[in-house]
Amino acid sequence: MTFINKLSAAWTANDSLLCVGLDPDMAKLPAQFQNDPQGIYHFCREIIDATADLACSFKPQIAYFAALGAEAQLEQICAYARERYPQIPLILDAKRGDIGATAHQYAREAFDRYGADAVTVNPYMGSDSVDPYMEWSDRGVIILCRTSNAGGSDLQFLNVDGQPLYQHVARLVAQKWNRNGQCALVVGATFPEELAQVRAIVGDMPLLVPGIGAQGGDIAATVKSGRSAAGTGMMINSSRAILYAPQQAGEDFASAARRVAQETRDAINQYRA
Repeated sequence: MTFINKLSAAWTANDSLLCVGLDPDMAKLPAQFQNDPQGIYHFCREIIDATADLACSFKPQIAYFAALGAEAQLEQICAYARERYPQIPLILDAKRGDIGATAHQYAREAFDRYGADAVTVNPYMGSDSVDPYMEWSDRGVIILCRTSNAGGSDLQFLNVDGQPLYQHVARLVAQKWNRNGQCALVVGATFPEELAQVRAIVGDMPLLVPGIGAQGGDIAATVKSGRSAAGTGMMINSSRAILYAPQQAGEDFASAARRVAQETRDAINQYRA
């Protein structure tokens, strides 16, 4: 099954546009994982189990694992998600950006080593930084377009033939680069008007949308701006707000994560129609 087919099925099966980000920060992990050599794996596994029926995708951020030398635990987490919840797309958030043989190795890392259904990439070096990922014709390539950080405007708003660079990227991907039909774009929730402009350019192409939760993006504005005609079309990511959800009386961390994930999924669904 291709990335797009799996994503479409997950949107429907879980009635969800919520992407659960896996960004394990050792300083924030519950105490029982602090001195556990496999603590990152055990923590992420419980988050996956707690939210799998509420999510349309899982998105581990590779930097949080690599900084701790925990790539082996990331491999275990990816293997667990694939084996236990094969119907949920697994997105490796790597934001790789290189060309030729090096890009091919990054693609092998994402698709062969970690078994990801999709990977995030940076288009700054042009089409030949994206082409090597297309050799895996069933996998998704999610290309940075209009990012949620304030500094993104430094480059993404540069004028290119009368249009902002981010709109030029959106058109390039939609009209030229998407040869397998498995591309998506990263567009931040913090800029809903620009999200709407990207949606108008790319039609029903999926959008990975960071910026709600801890980054403060407005859910109503995000969904109204980014939904497709079918009321889907987005993977709205929340990481820290779910992973480190404040616990209420009688809750453990996984129950708190599930509660916040469900609240977020349901809040998103209010505006899909």
